[in-house]
Amino acid sequence: MINDVISQGTLLFALPLAFAAGLLAFLSPCVLPLAPGYLSYITGLTGAELADVKGNRGRVFLGSLLFVAGFSVVFVSYGVLFGSVGATLLEYQVTIDRVLGVVVIVMGLAFMGLIPGLQREWRMHRLPTWGVAGAPLLGVLFGLGWSPCIGPTLAAVQSLAFTEASALRGAVLSLVYCMGLGLPFVLLGLLFTRMGRALSWVRNHYELVMRIGGAMLVIVGVLLVTGWWGDFTIWLRVTLPGFETAL
Repeated sequence: MINDVISQGTLLFALPLAFAAGLLAFLSPCVLPLAPGYLSYITGLTGAELADVKGNRGRVFLGSLLFVAGFSVVFVSYGVLFGSVGATLLEYQVTIDRVLGVVVIVMGLAFMGLIPGLQREWRMHRLPTWGVAGAPLLGVLFGLGWSPCIGPTLAAVQSLAFTEASALRGAVLSLVYCMGLGLPFVLLGLLFTRMGRALSWVRNHYELVMRIGGAMLVIVGVLLVTGWWGDFTIWLRVTLPGFETAL
């Protein structure tokens, strides 16, 4: 059933966007500079111990997965909610899609730094230090506390979840977003030294990364506002044999 849901409708094309949005959220100034600190909190290891991959691989891997699972619960719940609301308000979906599209465009412009005041980093500064045992709770706190901070990418994904008008599709879309956001956390833990060097390039080119990411969000917003997102689905249904959008 999951395979059928993924291969039908616009979800097939929304999934890569959701993954890219999650990756962009990780690379944002809200998350990336704090990622090593979070790894330290969720594993109970110092920076030097994190660099000792061989000796701490299991602990780092488990802590990272539990942390990702924690914030995934929050974001997937959002996806289920938005998908369910989309199904309930299907009659008004065209109008709401356009409103959400405008919101996503504004968020994209803010992500690019073109709207002053919308780039505030609202986040928690006091974190529990329970190590691996507290990793799932810390992940939940991350999902709740960082939602305003990574709002532009999250808003885009939840807008797409709404257009899918299905709780299941909304959950799948949000899960892929969490994979884009969570996979770098896991890789950073397992390849701490190498990833640290690679991500330093991102920190030195934040403006470029933010502008590219913001442009991606604006494009998604334009597709929603103009109705081209839905038109694309209709075109696929007419053009490709066996393409369905029933679920």
